[in-house]
Amino acid sequence: MKIYNTLTRRKDEFVPLEPGKVKMYVCGPTVYNLIHIGNARPMIVFDTVRRYFEYKGYEVNYVSNFTDVDDKIIKKAIEEGVDADTVSKRYIAECKKDMAAMNVKPATTHPLATEEICGMLEMIETLIEKGYAYRAEDGTVYYRVKKFKDYGKRRERRIPPTSCSGSRRRRGSLTGSPLGARAAPAGTSSAL
Repeated sequence: MKIYNTLTRRKDEFVPLEPGKVKMYVCGPTVYNLIHIGNARPMIVFDTVRRYFEYKGYEVNYVSNFTDVDDKIIKKAIEEGVDADTVSKRYIAECKKDMAAMNVKPATTHPLATEEICGMLEMIETLIEKGYAYRAEDGTVYYRVKKFKDYGKRRERRIPPTSCSGSRRRRGSLTGSPLGARAAPAGTSSAL
C-alpha cells in the first residue's frame, strides 16, 4: 500500500515502524452535541483504513480520543444547568451509538482529554524548562518556533528572519517570539 508522505511530497510504500503492527491515532470529536458530518467523515475514513490494515494481517492499535473538556461543553452545561461531565458523558454515549449505526468499529482505546491533562501540563512544563516554549504575560504558553530547526518543513514554510517582528508585542501580550504557536492542551484553558 502506498500512502502520500507530506514530508517527501510523494506516495511512499507503507512500512510499519514495528513489523506486523500498526499504530493509528485519529483525533476524535469534542462532545458538546450530537456528531455532525465533519465528525463522521474521519470516523468512516480511518475505520476503512484500519479495516484494510487488519485485512492485510496487521495487528492494529487504533486510538481515537474524546475531547470531554472545552468551552462549548461548559457553555452547554451552563445552559442546561448541569455539570460539564454530564454533558460530555451524554454525548460520548450518543457518539458511540452513531458510530455503531454507521458500522464504525470502536477504537482500541478512546482516551478522554480530562484523563490526560496532567500529562499535557507536565509536557508543557518540560518544553518551557528546555526553552522550547515560553509563558506570555497573560499566562498563555507558546512554542518558540525558531527553536525548531525544521519548523514548517512539511508545509514548505520557513520563518523569514524578520517575519512578524513584534506584531503581537505591540499589543504587549507576548514576551517571547511573536511567532509562537499556542501550546496549551486541547480543550483546556491556555492560562497555565
